[in-house]
Amino acid sequence: MDKPLLAIVIPCFNEELCIKETVDRLFLVLSDLINKNKIKSDSYLYLVDDGSKDNTWEIIDNLHKNNPLVKGLKFVKNYGNQKAIIAGLEAVKNIGCDCAVTIDADLQQDEWSIEKFIDKYMKGYDVVSGIRNNRKTDSFFKKFTALAFYKVMNLLGANIPVNHSDFRLVSKHALDIMSQFSERHLFLRGFFNDVGFKTAYINFDVKPRMKGKSKFNFASLTILALNGITSYSVVPLRLVSILGFSMTIIGIILGSIAVCSKIFFANFQHEWAIDFIMNCVFGGIELFCLGTIAEYIGQIFLEVKGRPRYIKDTELK
Repeated sequence: MDKPLLAIVIPCFNEELCIKETVDRLFLVLSDLINKNKIKSDSYLYLVDDGSKDNTWEIIDNLHKNNPLVKGLKFVKNYGNQKAIIAGLEAVKNIGCDCAVTIDADLQQDEWSIEKFIDKYMKGYDVVSGIRNNRKTDSFFKKFTALAFYKVMNLLGANIPVNHSDFRLVSKHALDIMSQFSERHLFLRGFFNDVGFKTAYINFDVKPRMKGKSKFNFASLTILALNGITSYSVVPLRLVSILGFSMTIIGIILGSIAVCSKIFFANFQHEWAIDFIMNCVFGGIELFCLGTIAEYIGQIFLEVKGRPRYIKDTELK
């Protein structure tokens, strides 16, 4: 296999404090790989500005003017990290590359692991996924919710490795297959593990963020989790059916007990507290079930409209 043309995709949102240093460090990685004759000399970076409110795009534009191997795309508004990654992968596929690596703009992921990704690619792997060694840099709450997410996703059949991230290499073949999936909320961690690509895994250590603060918060991570669950599993809907059937059986049993108690125990009286608690329990279950169904209906609603995943403002090639 000939050495590949590599494209590195970097989604950016309000990253003016670190984007210049990120580009410099990634070019050091590219130079090292070129000197080792592992990639082609015209390998490049592709930065996607996900509707930043600061000077991120101005910095990307200046970097492009100084070096044509820095390419970029600007969204008209913020569409989210997953859309930015997808846009970058679609763009480098059209520009031309043999493989692409996606990495966060803060470079908490180990950029020097890209060499290991390339080595695996040269052995015939279509996808090389980065797996975090630990979550020492995360808060207790984020560690707990992340672990719960992976456990739930695997229980629902998504088969996503624990501590898997969007730090990965994908081959041109994988990009060609991805282009056939036109769904609006394509969940990449599920997609690349679900299709059946020949996949390798590389462990890496997470570093402290260079500058600024993480753009991921509880709300964005919750939306990502919900999109992942509703995109790759109908198990919650089946659980709703089972729960509804179970509650019906329980209701029949409790009703039978109440009738028998009224017949055989003349002094039997319903306690208002018990009635109130039962109403709260059953009402809560009903609302939970309706909410679960609504999430799927919402996904259908967004998909049938056929709107684009994102809208480009400016592209630098």
